[in-house]
Amino acid sequence: MAKKVLIIGSSNMDLSMNVFKVPEAGQTVIDDGGVAYTPGGKGGNSAIAFAKLGAEAVFCTKLGADIHGQKLYNFYKESHINTSYIKVDHDNPTGFAVVIKEDSGENRIIVYPGANNYISNDNIVDAFNCEPDAVYLGFEIPFSQVLTAAKVAAARGIPIFIDAAPASKDYPLENLPEVEVFSPNETETLEYTGITPAGSESCLRAAYSLYSKVKCKYIVIKLGARGAFIYDGKHFDVISPYKPPKVVDTTAAGDTFTAALTIDYLSNGGDIKQAARYGAAAAAIAVSRPGASSSVPSEGEVIEFMRSQHVGF
Repeated sequence: MAKKVLIIGSSNMDLSMNVFKVPEAGQTVIDDGGVAYTPGGKGGNSAIAFAKLGAEAVFCTKLGADIHGQKLYNFYKESHINTSYIKVDHDNPTGFAVVIKEDSGENRIIVYPGANNYISNDNIVDAFNCEPDAVYLGFEIPFSQVLTAAKVAAARGIPIFIDAAPASKDYPLENLPEVEVFSPNETETLEYTGITPAGSESCLRAAYSLYSKVKCKYIVIKLGARGAFIYDGKHFDVISPYKPPKVVDTTAAGDTFTAALTIDYLSNGGDIKQAARYGAAAAAIAVSRPGASSSVPSEGEVIEFMRSQHVGF
């Protein structure tokens, strides 16, 4: 039976802009790389990833009463996501993001939260009526609401998985109840700890610092093209990356990795190394495709990709 995951997080409409290079201050660049409106937001990307990867995805988010909100809602329905706990804000617009992608595949993202900032405690508590197997959280909603969701989950014995983005050194991470997996990327790790996870020694120092702040079973630091670093308070493991077919767009690669890790971890009995390898494979496929949620692979695609890489499945 598919695992039911409650995703509590952000929904954005993304304006994706492809450019040869980002202009310098005061510079105007004329480029014909193309622009497009695509569904995004870390919560939305993750909900899509869970649905594509075989989970029963239940999404709790807040949309504005505007055209972007209507399009996102329809997209979630068409993607077989449970939308019963999506609320509409009639006073604030749907979250919006500008994603600027360079030819290298690297991106820069500016987020305007809009309705994401107004998801309420009542919205969150109500969503737990779906009786999930796990709850999945990101930080594109107010941290106070993340704490509410985490505390409700902990009180009900529901495992908590956190994609710790975007980061702020001001977040009181020590106030979180115990979580199963806490997963930042390199930039977020630097923000939380002041340590750049450049090699095994610095990754270990950063992971130890995070472990001293966050009550969790595993710290999983996403290292992009260098794979991932896992720490459980005593031991560490380095997960090698998969070589993507090509690098087109890194948007949502981290969302895909953590969602894929979570669903595999829930399904495989808690083998974090196997789950991280599955996440790395899913992310390798995602970076080979343009867009955010549109780049997320299906469960079958990930399994086939791992087999092609001579990984038993």
